[in-house]
Amino acid sequence: MKTLLLALTAPVIGTIGQLLLKHVMRSVGPVGLTDRALPWRIIQQLVLNPVFLLAVVLYILGFIIWLIVLSKLDLSYAYPILALSYGFVPLLSMLAFGEHISPMRWAGIAIICVGVGVVGLSR
Repeated sequence: MKTLLLALTAPVIGTIGQLLLKHVMRSVGPVGLTDRALPWRIIQQLVLNPVFLLAVVLYILGFIIWLIVLSKLDLSYAYPILALSYGFVPLLSMLAFGEHISPMRWAGIAIICVGVGVVGLSR
C-alpha cells in the first residue's frame, strides 16, 4: 500500500511541475522560432526564475520517487498510474488559469481515469 501511495505521488508532483512551468511561460510570453538569439534569451530568463527552478527541483524529486516505485512494482502496473496526470493537469489548469475544458475533452479524461482504475484493480 505504501508503494502504491508513493506511485500516486509521481503524477501529483508532475502535475504541480507542469502548472509551475505554465505559470513561468505565461510570464515569458509567446515564444517563436524566428529569432536566432531566442533560445539563449529564454534560457537566461528561465534560469533566473525561482518558480522555474522550483519546477526543476520537483521534477528531480519526482524522478527519484519514480525510481523507487520501479524498484518495487511491475512497470506494467506502475506506468499507467502516471496517466492520472491527464486528469489532474486539466482540472487544475481550469482552476488556476481559467482554461476552458470542453465536454469532449472531459469525456476523454474520464476514459483514461477509468482505464487507470481497471489497471489498479488488476493487481
